[in-house]
Amino acid sequence: MSQTLQYKGYDGSVEYSAEDHVLHGSLLGIRDAIVYEGVDVDSLESNFRAALDEYLAFCAAEGKTPDQPFKGSFNIRVGPDLHKRAALFAEAHHQKLNAVVSKALEEFLTQAS
Repeated sequence: MSQTLQYKGYDGSVEYSAEDHVLHGSLLGIRDAIVYEGVDVDSLESNFRAALDEYLAFCAAEGKTPDQPFKGSFNIRVGPDLHKRAALFAEAHHQKLNAVVSKALEEFLTQAS
């Protein structure tokens, strides 16, 4: 069961506001703030798609490249000791640091699922 909405390669969150009695969400993985809401699942999904379509149309009209979610790169801060240990491990195993971190993250997320 998915906890997000998907459309045109974008993902959107799904949350409930007990105070307002509405479902709401935002596009995930982009810097631009795109939000939507609905009183039921059908209206939430419809408004999610409409919000994304409006965002993409706005970007096209402005000549702006829309933010792409999850490009495959991100910065992390791990502290000097862990950075050193990972870099030395990569060197000792004739690997790039990115490959070591990527494999560690994949293994962690596989075990956590």
